[in-house]
Amino acid sequence: MAVEFQLMLAGEIALDEMALLAAPNAVETRTASGNRMLTSALNEECGFVVDITGGRHGYYEAEDDDGSLWVWEPETYVDIGFYMRKDVLVDRGIPNVLATTARVLNERTEDAVLLFNHDLLLLTRVAGNLRKHRPTWWSHYAADDQIAQP
Repeated sequence: MAVEFQLMLAGEIALDEMALLAAPNAVETRTASGNRMLTSALNEECGFVVDITGGRHGYYEAEDDDGSLWVWEPETYVDIGFYMRKDVLVDRGIPNVLATTARVLNERTEDAVLLFNHDLLLLTRVAGNLRKHRPTWWSHYAADDQIAQP
């Protein structure tokens, strides 16, 4: 079974620009619906495969800290999906996902969100304000200092 993280940024962002930050060696392919996608298998180096897609009229929902439903509907967006096996989650997967997320957030200013397995809200950045959700998740993986407010 795979573990997934999604980093989404609101706005009209060129996929090639995002690939420079998240997966410099990404190659172009197509999604099942025919949309452009950049992908890179970084299993050896980072422990994950990354896919970068964009779209319009996005809809994301996840469970917030208190169990309430959090919803985000960006008009345009870029979605960076990280997919890894459970056996690399702790040693390579999470540290490299968070390092990539930090790099993207430090270079870009758009509103952003990080989800775990499509249903747990880990991080939001709205109007420049970064907020980590699920403090026990961050402390469990010793990741409290992995992403800081730029």
